[in-house]
Amino acid sequence: MDESRYLDLAKQAFERVLRAFDAVDPEACDLDAGGDVLTFTCRDRVKIVLNTQRPARELWLAGAARAWHFGWQEARGAWIDEKRGGAELFATLNALLAEHAGLEGAL
Repeated sequence: MDESRYLDLAKQAFERVLRAFDAVDPEACDLDAGGDVLTFTCRDRVKIVLNTQRPARELWLAGAARAWHFGWQEARGAWIDEKRGGAELFATLNALLAEHAGLEGAL
């Protein structure tokens, strides 16, 4: 995938998260957006970080002592981590937010 396509897809993913967090109580989970990084601070003090990884054309997610590397799969139209059994970005982030902030289906 070329850089332009990657940047467009990454921007869409970040915008989806930002839109969803308009309705989230910051006491449950606070979201700080800066550049290519989204940092979530959950009510249990766990931090979750989503960031772009431009050289690899991936989105990286880290939280609760775990990490995922999501690459875009055109056939599925989704960000998928092949090394983690095909985990999908938004499902993984939703699970982390449910576990650490009590947010069910935030995205």
